[in-house]
Parts: sequence; structure tokens; C-alpha cells
Amino acid sequence: MADDLLTATGIDVTYGGQRTLSGHLVNGIKVLHGVDITIRRGETVGIVGESGSGKTTLGRALLRLVNVSAGTIRFDGSDITHMPDARMRPLRRRMQMIFQDPMASLNPRHTIRRILVEPLLLHGVASDAKAAGRKVSAILERVTLPQSCLERNPHELSGGQRQRIGIARAALLEPDFVLADEIVSGLDVSTQAQVLNLLKDLSTDLGLSMAFISHDLSVIRAICDRVYVMRNGQVVEEGPCDQVFAAPSSPYTRMLLDAIPLPEVDPQWLGRGMQSEERKTPQ
Repeated sequence: MADDLLTATGIDVTYGGQRTLSGHLVNGIKVLHGVDITIRRGETVGIVGESGSGKTTLGRALLRLVNVSAGTIRFDGSDITHMPDARMRPLRRRMQMIFQDPMASLNPRHTIRRILVEPLLLHGVASDAKAAGRKVSAILERVTLPQSCLERNPHELSGGQRQRIGIARAALLEPDFVLADEIVSGLDVSTQAQVLNLLKDLSTDLGLSMAFISHDLSVIRAICDRVYVMRNGQVVEEGPCDQVFAAPSSPYTRMLLDAIPLPEVDPQWLGRGMQSEERKTPQ
């Protein structure tokens, strides 16, 4: 369909094993089994499941960070399943990832300024360092961080501030699609609300399509339009969040809902200000 940005059909991912003369993998560990997923333009899709369900592997497969052993992945109409690296490189800017552990994904030896400026110059989003600096200053304001953060290293920031830097780095490249992998799992409840609120605002303002991977069903319900429920490397249920949460058709989804507390989302929870996090901001 014209409004589909990213589609995956019949995706298998196998780790290890050997490839036969016919090109098939044997004796490997099959992690994904015939997964279909569609992400439309401007929507946020949740991918949820227990640990080991294959949700992170699926996310990485969509970004071509792991190879698929079967199936097809199409991005904006182009088949990228086995696209050579040289042809994939221009698409990398349009497909960004926000990692679960910002400390591990930010170079500890670089200042925040360098971390944010270098991708702009590498992908040609900014013509020179001066133009890149202006974009970086603007995005820091957008994610409510002080300009003084630019001269600091990642370890000098709080966990919530580092996660906002990760969000800023992805948004700076003006992508079409962002994959967020368990990005609030290590944050306290108040900081989670701030980060989710920021993501919702950015996805609306920039028209982003987003896949949000989480084991936390309350987070998925708060931020996503549709949800895919995974178990043992397969999608067992898919649909609008309201429909899936109100009347799950899969017994496994019903079991997840019964097993994990789902308190009513306070309307003020996502709209809360960022005062508590700002009090932690280095001066």
C-alpha cells in the first residue's frame, strides 16, 4: 500500500549453522519463524513479548543489522533484504535506532558535541561544522537539555539525559523510521514519562514512523497505535492497541495481560513536566 513505509514478509532469522551449496542454512538456531510486520507512515507500532520471544532480533532485522535467512524486507518501496552495503548506506540515515543502554551506545571518550556533530557531517545533513553546530543547539533545546551538555562526556550525564542524547542523535538525521529498543526499561517511572512524552512529541512534529520494542505492556499501550505480540519467534496477535488490550484473541496475549499489572494510565502521567529531571541537569 502507498502508506506502508516498512514491510517484512515471511522473515526467518537463523543464528549459526552452515550454508549449503543451494544457499540454505542448516544446523543453526532459528530465532524468527515466518514473521510478517507492516509499519505505516507516521504511526508508532509496538513489538511486545517475553524475554527470548525474538522481538529485538526482529527489530534488528528490519534495520538490516542482522541478516535474514528467508523472507523479504521492503523500505519505501525498495527491496532491501539483500541490498549491498554500498547501496544501503544512503538509507541508513533514514532508518535510525535508539538503543536500550545509552551509555553503551555513546562513545565515552567523545564529548556530546562530537557525538552529535559527526553524524550530521558524515551523512551530509549539514554542509559544514558551523551549520552542524546550529542544528545541534536547536535539537538540545528540543529535548530540554542545556547547551553546557555539549562539552561534557556521557558519564557526566544522568541516565535520562543520556537517553535524550540518543533520541537527539536519531532525530538530527531527519529519519523516516526510528526503532526504539527497550529505551525506558532502565529509567525510573518519572523519567520514563518524560522520555515517552518527548518521543510522542517528536514523532508527531517530525512525522516519524516508529517501532517501539518493550516487554512493558503499559508503555506499549501509552505510546503505540498498533501492537504485534511475539512468542517463540512468531507473531501470535496483531491489531490496534485498544482492540488488543480490550479483547485479546490469543490466549498467550491474554496470559500476558493477566500476568502483568496494567494500572490505568493517568492522563497527567505522559503530560508531566520535566522539572524533576531538570533538577539533575549539570550546571
